[in-house]
Parts: sequence; C-alpha cells; structure tokens
Amino acid sequence: MEKLCLECGEKLIGRADKKFCGDYCRNAYNNKLNKDSKNLIRNINNRLRKNYRILESLNPEGKTKTTKSKLLNKGFDFEYFTNTYTTQKGSTYYFLYDQGYLPLDNDFYMLVKRE
Repeated sequence: MEKLCLECGEKLIGRADKKFCGDYCRNAYNNKLNKDSKNLIRNINNRLRKNYRILESLNPEGKTKTTKSKLLNKGFDFEYFTNTYTTQKGSTYYFLYDQGYLPLDNDFYMLVKRE
C-alpha cells in the first residue's frame, strides 16, 4: 500500500510509520492544525496574555499593592481572568494562571503570585 504525505500528497519513501515527506510539510501541517481557527478565541487569548504580562510587570516580588488607575493605564481588562479563588473569610481573588489580584477598598488592589 502506497502512503502519501498528509500535507502535500506526495508518495512517501522510508519508514513504514512516516507521515510527511519532510520538515516543511510536517511544520505546515501542524501549524494549520494548531492555528486558532476563530477570531474570538484568538482575541480572548491575547487579552489574557496582556493581562498576565501587566500583573507580572507590576508584581515582580510576588506580593504588592497597586491602584486601579495604574492597571487601567497599562491596558488591564478586568473582564478577563482564568479562575477565581474564594477564601474562608469570603475574599475573592481573581487569577490569570499564577498571577492574581484581590480588590481592596478605595480602588486599591493586592497583587499576588500563587506558588
């Protein structure tokens, strides 16, 4: 049985389990397969990445305080986060992967990093 390259359709020569004729076809095939197919997903991932970078830049030591205006000036979007954590006392932390924030009084925020 003749096997063909999954990307370009050329006849494959070599190992029995070979799927691609070369690195170019393998890379092109996987890039197409892994591409974010919808704009919505790509845009949300970009916002999450941006929020993460902002928290990371403002919180190099692992725990600090900042203001809402400082976050907004850097372009932080409070609608996008990956998960929440509620303490026994009822405080809700919002996380972007391992970087998080806790809303405090007077538009202050505690920035934390989960270990």
